[in-house]
Amino acid sequence: MMPTMDRIATFFAMGGYAAYVWPAFAVAAVVMAALVIATLHTLRRREREIAEIIKGRPQRSGPR
Repeated sequence: MMPTMDRIATFFAMGGYAAYVWPAFAVAAVVMAALVIATLHTLRRREREIAEIIKGRPQRSGPR
């Protein structure tokens, strides 16, 4: 192997801990993606609720 390939292979091997490190990264990525999806879902639901509240209120007629 070329020296560069050795360094890349060593990096991905994580000093023998790759079996623990890469799954931990994968779990963290899945959790962060789930949080983004849940946040966007909640945002859209709240926006719909606010739009319904505003639509149901009587219009103001001029300054108070």
